[in-house]
Amino acid sequence: MDTSILVALTSAAKFIGAGMATSGVIGAGAGIGIVFAGLLKALCRNPQLEPRLMQITILGFALTEAMGLLAIMMAFLILFF
Repeated sequence: MDTSILVALTSAAKFIGAGMATSGVIGAGAGIGIVFAGLLKALCRNPQLEPRLMQITILGFALTEAMGLLAIMMAFLILFF
């Protein structure tokens, strides 16, 4: 095969892979919504537990956001390496 065709195919595969890797951000967005919806439900049921619920929610938010950032990092690794 010609070298230019291989370069073009490799470039196309990188773009497709990076696009698929960024789909993890969709899951992170949905997860953050679920975490805060759970917080609102819990606060409506038991408002006295607000400090503890807020700690757990911030932890859940941080872990969920980390998964989204890892997906973006993976997309950049696919594109530039």
